[in-house]
Amino acid sequence: MRVVDVSALTDLVRNLALEANFRLPPDVIRAMEEAHSREISPGGRRVLADLRENGRVAQEEGLPLCQDCGLAVVFLDVGEEVAFSGKGVEEAVHEGIRQAYRQGYLRRSVVSDPLFDRRNTGDNTPAILHLRWVPGDRIRVTVAPKGMGSENMSALKMLRPVDGEEGVRAFVVETVAAAGPNPCPPVVVGVGIGGNFETAPRAAKRALLRPCGDPHPDPRYAALERKILEEINALGVGPAGYGGSITALAVHVEWLPTHLAGLPTAVNICCHAHRHASGELGGEERGS
Repeated sequence: MRVVDVSALTDLVRNLALEANFRLPPDVIRAMEEAHSREISPGGRRVLADLRENGRVAQEEGLPLCQDCGLAVVFLDVGEEVAFSGKGVEEAVHEGIRQAYRQGYLRRSVVSDPLFDRRNTGDNTPAILHLRWVPGDRIRVTVAPKGMGSENMSALKMLRPVDGEEGVRAFVVETVAAAGPNPCPPVVVGVGIGGNFETAPRAAKRALLRPCGDPHPDPRYAALERKILEEINALGVGPAGYGGSITALAVHVEWLPTHLAGLPTAVNICCHAHRHASGELGGEERGS
């Protein structure tokens, strides 16, 4: 059994939130460089070069990659052999986000009431927390600040089994086409297939955490990802909407078991500032 003090969780969440906002992950940088070499539009290549320069300056100067520092989405995979000491795991996560957004002078965009008051909470909390139990004695933490420009372009459709692969593919491409330049392409597209009304979007969100461009381990889903990516890039939206051959850097699909009468499909679009950072906690080992 490993015991982890919640203060260590706060520290890790804070550090990951700062890293994610100031530094593009290496897999996204590689995808951007490959896109630049393949983009056929001169305007599109200039945009991609500007985005890489933006990433370089943000990292070297300690500046946010984007003025929209996003809703803080935190994935917490907790080993079944881990116990927490101290109080309030959820509050420990919120405190880490609170410290990061204050320390990094990051824009705070969370409002407490979505419809009527819409008052800013002042510290970008509460974070959105996805918790799951996994085997082992470690805690895996990923912080993914998610801007609302791309989030607003995401969609869910309760497809029927008869719609099949063609229906899934058409829905994803139609969603990206309808978004046009609004989500700041080149985008990364997360697709969640299966589950139900609430879990398909969560699978789409988690799909975005896969290293950019890494194919699904199941060759059938990997082939689906390739087909969808080809169709999206054939739309001609291009970097920043200026036209070109690279509208999306990658399409990542995750699936869940579902009811025999359903085929729910969710599309979660992420902008070119595909921000995420991950780390692990071990803690003190204690006997039973």
